[in-house]
Amino acid sequence: MSAARIPVIGIVGGIGSGKTALANALQHQLRCSRLDADSAGHRALRQPDIIAKLTAIFGQEILDPQGEVSRPAVARRVFGDAAEQRQARQQLETIVHPVIEDDMRNQLQQMQADGDQDVILLDAALLLEAGWSRFCDAVIFLDVPRETRVARVRERGWDEPELARREASQLSLEEKRARADLVLDQTGPIEQSAGHLANWIRERFQLQTPAKILTP
Repeated sequence: MSAARIPVIGIVGGIGSGKTALANALQHQLRCSRLDADSAGHRALRQPDIIAKLTAIFGQEILDPQGEVSRPAVARRVFGDAAEQRQARQQLETIVHPVIEDDMRNQLQQMQADGDQDVILLDAALLLEAGWSRFCDAVIFLDVPRETRVARVRERGWDEPELARREASQLSLEEKRARADLVLDQTGPIEQSAGHLANWIRERFQLQTPAKILTP
């Protein structure tokens, strides 16, 4: 008899909504693996053929002194709602997204083959925009006040206009919320949110796994 398929949960929300923190907290509640699309994106940008394609479009100016793709330099070209930025973003995604998708698909297949987790979390900023929700059995939306998200992105060195530029490249929060299977309130302690999510996952997918007992 083959092992049961591990459910895959996609996490969406506004920039700075705490997706990574929630994934880490959930690991105290369930046996949980996190698949990070951003890490797959970093790996894609280090591939020589990808670097060659991007420099052919955007020029050598997007490279740092070590000859690697500078993400801030690319971000300046693709984030925003101007026509030239939308075109540049489409060109970037046409080149990079298939590579990221293959990377994630391979990771998901390996995680399913290992079979030692209760749930797999797929953390991808463009989960819905890129169509990667098709890898998921459910999608959750993290509901976080804007002022909280602004404070968090300031820790990354972004100001509010930068947040707005980047959010212009994504679906609206209303659209993300409408397409989610669960809206998770993240205004309280992260441990509380993780507990609510763990209980929802157990009920939704009929998991028999009890809450993990943490020892000092």
